Amino acid sequence: MSFNKSLLIPLVVFVVLCGFLALGFRLKDPHLLPSALIDKPFPEFELLDLHDAETIRSRADLVGQISLVNVWGTWCPNCIVEHPELMRISREENIPIFGVNYNDITDKAIAWLERREDPYQFSIVDDEGTLAIDLGVYGAPETFVLDSDGIIRFRYVGPVTHAVWESEISPVVNFLSENPDA
Repeated sequence: MSFNKSLLIPLVVFVVLCGFLALGFRLKDPHLLPSALIDKPFPEFELLDLHDAETIRSRADLVGQISLVNVWGTWCPNCIVEHPELMRISREENIPIFGVNYNDITDKAIAWLERREDPYQFSIVDDEGTLAIDLGVYGAPETFVLDSDGIIRFRYVGPVTHAVWESEISPVVNFLSENPDA
């Protein structure tokens, strides 16, 4: 019985590919997802206010001050994880937070905020995900830092914890506050 050396070629290719994939996964930060919208205006939109179905919100409602825009949903377990930090930020930091309620049921979202408290100046109903698609959202939660002109300056994918606030988001907010023409 002889051994066919040509059978080794697929095995070697497979092992090499696995090695490259393993190395790639170890080098990448899953929260570091580049956005084509960095340094570009927040997308135009006209969507209903979560708490007032008679009010239509637009990009103009986000302009005028440095702010956070947080994409969230009641179906999102990590949104529960980040919620206490968003509440802390809304109480202690001098920055408004606007919510984008993504692919959700409005009544469920209102009840969720009533149960956990509401850190948002207002939330936008994005039940069809159109704004999230325009933002390039991969899922929830995602948080964007906007300058006072409504330009997206930073994007964070994942739950905002106190450590994330201190190391990632607060430095951007502070830089924008100290350099309004940046």
